[in-house]
Amino acid sequence: MELLEKVQHLFGSYGYSVLFFGLLLEFIALPFPGETTMAYGGYLSYTGKLNFSVLLILAFLGTTIGMTITYFIGAKAGLPFIMRYGKWFLLKQDKLDKTQKWFAKYGNGLIFIGYFIPGVRHFTGYFAGIAAVPFRKFALYAYSGALFWVVLFLGIGKIFGPQWNAVFHLAHQYAAYIVAGIGLLLIAAVLYRYRKALAARSVSKPAPVRQRQK
Repeated sequence: MELLEKVQHLFGSYGYSVLFFGLLLEFIALPFPGETTMAYGGYLSYTGKLNFSVLLILAFLGTTIGMTITYFIGAKAGLPFIMRYGKWFLLKQDKLDKTQKWFAKYGNGLIFIGYFIPGVRHFTGYFAGIAAVPFRKFALYAYSGALFWVVLFLGIGKIFGPQWNAVFHLAHQYAAYIVAGIGLLLIAAVLYRYRKALAARSVSKPAPVRQRQK
């Protein structure tokens, strides 16, 4: 309740700008309850106090700008600099190690799903830059993941209204599984949609020519 009261106070004092600046600073690894703030902002749009479209645009911009800044910091400064001076920016060593392991395991896909993993999303931009992921590829994963993330948590408040808090805790706990499930459904839908074209391509593929034995 104390956290929620702080979020309520922030919206009461600063309105829409809370989402933009709060999420931007969160992705530079400064402490900010981004998901709670988005869900509550969605609830305020449910009550008619705020406009959902404006919240969505500001949340998306704050998130993507913050991620882009961290990408270029990682690309320019490199891992030794981050590990040596990161503590001054609240980039703690244990979280850096955790993100490095996740990045080694999931590669560029972590840029997308990292939003839904506590303690990881704040560092994926840095590691994408350190790993020299091409900016276009980074932007594809980071910006699409950001859109999915902000729509999910703003939507919780907008759709569920007074029950947003209970649904939020469930979504926060199982967000990574929800995203993985939706991703699998989308892949299945794409494969089903283009099943005939894929089948035709496999049939029309010429068989390898065997050489005659002398």
